[in-house]
Amino acid sequence: MLRHFQMFADYNRWANERVYDACATLSGEDFRANMGAFFGSAQGTLNHLLAADRIWLKRFTGNGDAPTALDAVLFEDFAALRAAREAEDQRIIGWVDSLTEDDLAATISYSPLTMPTKIEQPLGPILSHVFNHQTHHRGQVHTILTSLGKPSLMLDLIYFLRGEGERWQ
Repeated sequence: MLRHFQMFADYNRWANERVYDACATLSGEDFRANMGAFFGSAQGTLNHLLAADRIWLKRFTGNGDAPTALDAVLFEDFAALRAAREAEDQRIIGWVDSLTEDDLAATISYSPLTMPTKIEQPLGPILSHVFNHQTHHRGQVHTILTSLGKPSLMLDLIYFLRGEGERWQ
């Protein structure tokens, strides 16, 4: 299972890079335009993804800054947001690489921001959620991009595996 999560951490980095490359072609106005996504704009959605990852990594490791709101705008500036995303993706990869199979099976405790109650779950399924959450919201950014007339992105895992991710097969 560990190798599976290492693959997802690498895929996550790759897919985020592609989404950020596409968003770099947007004007500031388009990047911030409310397009009806759950977090409104590409900027809001990408900030949410970074915020959520920081929240989860703080729960998992006890380290790092974690916002107290899921809709926190951590960075107004695209370049700063992108640099923070790249650093967080490397942090995720490094942390996943440090795990063992026993770690994945271990139960962790946390309190959701939306419901301050103690939750206990095994790490493995929670980590699946973290990567699935990224995919879900990247899909929303993809829709924003195509709504703004940008070309469709190839973000499928299988596409990654046929190219840069070939080592995971």
